[in-house]
Amino acid sequence: MQPVDFTTLTAACSELRDEWLPSRLEQVYQRDRHTIAIALRTINQRGWLEISWHPQAAHICISEPPPRLPDTFTFSQQLVHQLGGLALIGIEAIAPWERVVDLQFARRPGEKALYHLYAEIMGKYSNVILTDANNLIITAAHQVSQQQSSVRPIQTGQPYETPPKLTGTIPNRDESLARWQERISLVPGQIKRQLLKNYSGLSAVLIESMLLAANIAPDTNTDILTSEDWQNLYARWQEWLQVLEDKKFQPGWTKDGYVVMGWGAVTPAKNVQTIINEYYTKQLNQQLFTQLRHQLSQKISNILDKLRTKEQTFANRLQQSDRADEYRQKADLLMAHLQTWEPGMKEIILPDFETNQPVAIALQPDKNAVQNAQNLYKQHQKLKRARTAVEPLLQEVQTEISYLEQVEAAIAQIDNYQTAEDLQALEEIRDELIGQKYLEELDYRRTNTNNENTSINFRNYLTPSGFQVLIGRNNRQNDQLTFRLAGDYDLWFHAQEIPGSHVLLRLEPGAVPETDDLQCVANLAAYYSRARQSDQVPVVYTQPKHVYKPKGAKPGIAIYKQERILWGKPQLVLIEKEIHNS
Repeated sequence: MQPVDFTTLTAACSELRDEWLPSRLEQVYQRDRHTIAIALRTINQRGWLEISWHPQAAHICISEPPPRLPDTFTFSQQLVHQLGGLALIGIEAIAPWERVVDLQFARRPGEKALYHLYAEIMGKYSNVILTDANNLIITAAHQVSQQQSSVRPIQTGQPYETPPKLTGTIPNRDESLARWQERISLVPGQIKRQLLKNYSGLSAVLIESMLLAANIAPDTNTDILTSEDWQNLYARWQEWLQVLEDKKFQPGWTKDGYVVMGWGAVTPAKNVQTIINEYYTKQLNQQLFTQLRHQLSQKISNILDKLRTKEQTFANRLQQSDRADEYRQKADLLMAHLQTWEPGMKEIILPDFETNQPVAIALQPDKNAVQNAQNLYKQHQKLKRARTAVEPLLQEVQTEISYLEQVEAAIAQIDNYQTAEDLQALEEIRDELIGQKYLEELDYRRTNTNNENTSINFRNYLTPSGFQVLIGRNNRQNDQLTFRLAGDYDLWFHAQEIPGSHVLLRLEPGAVPETDDLQCVANLAAYYSRARQSDQVPVVYTQPKHVYKPKGAKPGIAIYKQERILWGKPQLVLIEKEIHNS
């Protein structure tokens, strides 16, 4: 993940100063363990200033409003208690070339600052610290004890100390080409590494874009650079320092990230705020997506393993109970042939009532024939009672397995992060599993799910005739699609007896889908099912009015009638996706 370097931070703060000073602080909301959003209002606009101290994605920028969910963090409550209603009057660096921003708050513009909010954008050492006018720490996002760091502890009530001073050489526009070249090339090595090693305030991304603009490969050794190479690179160096001085940046997107100098940009961006917000939102969402998908997959897999073991145990007990009639038959035989029993017998062989075939009956030698028959009758009754008790338990376990296999199939279909909707779909699954008591809410603290906007991001396709096809991404969306959204003229599709998504073909009154349309939807229903890898999958379709939810059924469970069957071909959908993506 690309870190916010000094140049990017300078560009972001320059824009913030131009557009958001002065402004009034109206609200503070903590999005997660590493991010706060501060509501600012100026005469002309209102927006949310996001400050993150995430170890890989620390940043500061204007972002979207936070979700309407309760904020349970104490840090944000402390901030709004101290800063609520005050004016943001200054956004300054604490020292040249430092990645620490001092946000200054006063009662009104023109007055002396009452509080300082220090945003330290320094990779894994990032932090956000609130101090009073005398620089005594009031609260911090991450407190650091004396045991954790004897160099720079961060504790409430202690004086705020700035980070250790930079040890490298500070870039200077007055440094000559000869002196600059000598400093970098004194010890031969890769040009990128030598620049990073000899100067402060640089980042790998900035150097790579600078070298690209000078037509020099980053791994080029300083020994083989020509005089022209050095002059081109020095010109870019001076250009960079001039931009920092003039605050005239050119933000843009590159193939793998972003730049604020314009070098190597493939697509220009509106401003630095947009770049920072979009890039880190996507990167963090992707990280959350990967973690959450792994956690959910592992949890479901573990639960299913236990349930399948339980299912097998119940099935074995039922198999044993199938022998109940055998015990009764043996008892009847024994009672009918009491005269053939002799004391001390361990086994007796008697002819079957119907087939006359010999039947071996094990006996307890210390009991007489009647007592042995009574034992067999007891075994018969015990196994009959076991069947009565076990059958509903087995059915309950099988229903639970069916539900979790449906959830497992939904997770498998959300295989890669592409948009925020993919993360939202996973979060809906997580919330569903919390609601069904499969997960503890404390272990899966809710992040960005906005309940008001839940379940509006169905997968969307068009048939050859242009009819809309909507596909649920999870059980919650499946229920909403089938039991809330579906109209009288629509058609409902689902892979037959296979976990998968509910699929809805939207039809206007009087519209009649062609055979190709029905086949297209059947292919999609097959593709978004657990049988995705099969060549052909049976798919049922019917009118939504013939689809029902059993009383007390779990999310995503439905029964249907008056269905017709088509054979869906999921591989055709896969081929179309590959062609589209290429």
